[in-house]
Amino acid sequence: MAYSGGFHPHPKISYANAAPTGTASEAEFFEISLTRRVDPAAVAAALDQALPPGIDILEAVEAEPGALADRLQGSVWQLTFRDLDDAAAAEVDRALAALLAADVAEVTRMTKTGPRTFDTRSAVVRAATTDGGRQVELVLRHTTPAVRPDDVLNAMRTLAPSLPVDPPLTVRIVQGLLDEDSAEVRDPLA
Repeated sequence: MAYSGGFHPHPKISYANAAPTGTASEAEFFEISLTRRVDPAAVAAALDQALPPGIDILEAVEAEPGALADRLQGSVWQLTFRDLDDAAAAEVDRALAALLAADVAEVTRMTKTGPRTFDTRSAVVRAATTDGGRQVELVLRHTTPAVRPDDVLNAMRTLAPSLPVDPPLTVRIVQGLLDEDSAEVRDPLA
């Protein structure tokens, strides 16, 4: 692995679009710099062996020209609401329908520079409920500022205040190239 220069050298690792705190992810990407050309499969095997159980390297490829972050244009998220009765699940359905019917759904989030208000609706490419309203699948376009699943939930709560309060289990399933026509997210390394 390559290291930076200077008095306190650090490994040259670049994480692209890390998942927000409090969420799980099945689709994280990072780039590492090496001091010499190495077979990507050997790098994947060495990294996988060094990582704790449950954190698995699925694939390693040689970096293409350009920034990896530029190829991470969208994400698929799964939000699972636990222990909902039928009335609460119906409220999730109603809140999502209200969000999708809205032209704009603004939320305010505290940032390093203070409160920032932005539209969440424009980042939602596709959204649907499954399991009778107990699960929501979101396809989010990566924007600036980044619209996170909790921002979408806050927008849904603004439109439907009786949305269940307990936070859902939130997992990023895929991130990569966004096909706007099909609302599908494809492998950024392919």
